[in-house]
Amino acid sequence: MDTQGKPKKNNFEIQKETETFSIKKAWGGVFNQATDPRMERFTESISFDQRLYYHDILGSQAHAKMLETVGILTPEERDAIISGLDAILQDIESGKFEYKIELEDIHMHIERALIERIGDTGRKLHTGRSRNDQVSTDLRLWMRDAADHVDGLLKNLQRAFIGRCDEDMDCILPGYTHTQRAQPVLAPHYWMAYCEKYDRDRQRIHDCRKRINILSLGAAALAGTSIPINRHMTAELLSFEDVGKNSLDISSDRDYAVEFVFVLTLIAEHLSSWAEEWILWSTEEFHFIQLPQKFCTGSSIMPQKVNPDTLELIRGKTARVVGDLQTLLVLLKGLPLAYNRDLQEDKPPIFDAYDTVCASLELAADIVAGTKLDREAISAKLDRGHLDATTFMEYLILRGIPQRTAHELVGKLVRKALNQKCRLADLSLSDFQEADASLDETVYSVLGVQQAILAFKSYGSTSQEQVKTQLNFWIKYLE
Repeated sequence: MDTQGKPKKNNFEIQKETETFSIKKAWGGVFNQATDPRMERFTESISFDQRLYYHDILGSQAHAKMLETVGILTPEERDAIISGLDAILQDIESGKFEYKIELEDIHMHIERALIERIGDTGRKLHTGRSRNDQVSTDLRLWMRDAADHVDGLLKNLQRAFIGRCDEDMDCILPGYTHTQRAQPVLAPHYWMAYCEKYDRDRQRIHDCRKRINILSLGAAALAGTSIPINRHMTAELLSFEDVGKNSLDISSDRDYAVEFVFVLTLIAEHLSSWAEEWILWSTEEFHFIQLPQKFCTGSSIMPQKVNPDTLELIRGKTARVVGDLQTLLVLLKGLPLAYNRDLQEDKPPIFDAYDTVCASLELAADIVAGTKLDREAISAKLDRGHLDATTFMEYLILRGIPQRTAHELVGKLVRKALNQKCRLADLSLSDFQEADASLDETVYSVLGVQQAILAFKSYGSTSQEQVKTQLNFWIKYLE
């Protein structure tokens, strides 16, 4: 802070204000006025799009190879461009590359550096393309890799859940609806429920990737180009599955970006739901689990506290990801064809959603693997809530009693058990026969949590046989 209480400017801000902005613009031929420095600062994107450097170089090298095959570049010029770009890549990755806001974006930075290295040959690289299709290509290449990385993190999280199923197979948990105890479930049944959710997320990632993996390069500014380029060759060099078919659409299309962030948002929502559940489970009121302390924090005033901060932030950061999706939707809602500078603003929410979800997934896998079930506390409370009531009702149905009649009968017996402050299994046979004279001792075969679990039979249920079948599937699937 300065003496007047105002924040001091950092070096980067001072540099922005004192630079002379003498660099000649690639688009400046028609202009007779220098760009206002404030406009430079307002319109730059290098502060966030520099992370596209690798994919920009990859796309440019493929473009150079294609230009050579159609006769725009000589083999020597192609090689000089490719070698020059390799050298720039090394400079960037070693931290030697200098960024200047007057060069606007990563594309102009790399092109200017190439020209400085190899001279006029570097000026030929931009033939047959525009920054409009170039940035879309870079973003698609980056998002393709990002989608694969997210898929891998989701798979790791699934493996973390599956990895604990064998040791937890004998643990029964209360299942909930409306946050009220409902029916008993095996712990692995819980774990594999999350695997199902994350697998749908993976399916959405794979499906989204198909629409990401379309080549934009060659659409140029909006109408294509009169240069005889070979877009299909470029697509093959960059492993794109197809080529964008309409140059107007290509220049304006960000559907793939919105879809990708939508998938990230659903992943974040699923993570948030899991985090919320485990936050509750870690409380003294539930006492189902003990979280790894290395993912918790304490209190500055209450020395006894072990707070589930990581889970709370996974839940909280979901709001950011939802906001990123909303940003993109609002950004695109009023744009006419074709390219508009508004689209520069697509990258911060894309990058933020990706970074946030990846960080959450990385931590989630370790939390799942390191968390311990408090079996003693779970067992002590397991008989609360009459979790066997539904199985008892279904026992009556199998004896020929209509479902609605059985439902009412069991409800009355639950009321009797509540009045006596006992379990259904603690009621006497006369209590059951008072409700229905046809009942006999076999009623006790479905009462109690353990007996209720044994009674399940349907595919996908929480019976031990079904759970083990599903576990074998997941083990093979995730190999």
